[in-house]
Amino acid sequence: MAAPGMPDEGSTLEPSSPYSASKAGADHVALSFARTHGLDVMVSRCTNNYGPFQYPEKLIPLFITNALDSLPLPLYDGGGQIRDWLRVEDHCEALLLMLEKGETGEIYNVGANQDPERTNLAITQMILASTGASESLIEHRHGLRPGHDQRYAVSTEKMRGLGWNPRAEIEEGIDETVRWYRENRSWWEKIKSGAYREFYEAHYGRSIPKT
Repeated sequence: MAAPGMPDEGSTLEPSSPYSASKAGADHVALSFARTHGLDVMVSRCTNNYGPFQYPEKLIPLFITNALDSLPLPLYDGGGQIRDWLRVEDHCEALLLMLEKGETGEIYNVGANQDPERTNLAITQMILASTGASESLIEHRHGLRPGHDQRYAVSTEKMRGLGWNPRAEIEEGIDETVRWYRENRSWWEKIKSGAYREFYEAHYGRSIPKT
């Protein structure tokens, strides 16, 4: 049984955007090869990943790197959206366990299931606390992207039944991630000084100040 308000692997997929629809379609294509041709296929449906080496277009690395440089953190619609944040190392351990113990043709949800759930505003405040940056850096923006979902949550009972559990709570994971970005400026500064500027301007409407 799925936890209250959380879809399980048998729930109907209802993608809100062409991007999410393409992922749902890929799931069906992969599973069709298992059913028709007997290929050894499993599907992993994970929640939002975060951790080292994540390209800084995503919320957590964007806000961490901006906070480290005392740049604005563009928070949309009050930051009330809820996401389930999955540390990438925990996700990798889940994938390995699927390969070892999972069953062909099965779907496995992988998520951290934070309790309580965290809003984007709460994640932003964690990042500011971990970086030592001021809350005055939060730049409130109005509106949301087309097809934007208010909440992501999945039941992970099936995956946990294989013996998997995430190792880090979100606060610990944020601290680890902040530490990595703080110690690896040479990796992300090159990204944010180049083509990333065009992406940022297209999505957030203003140039990144040069550092």
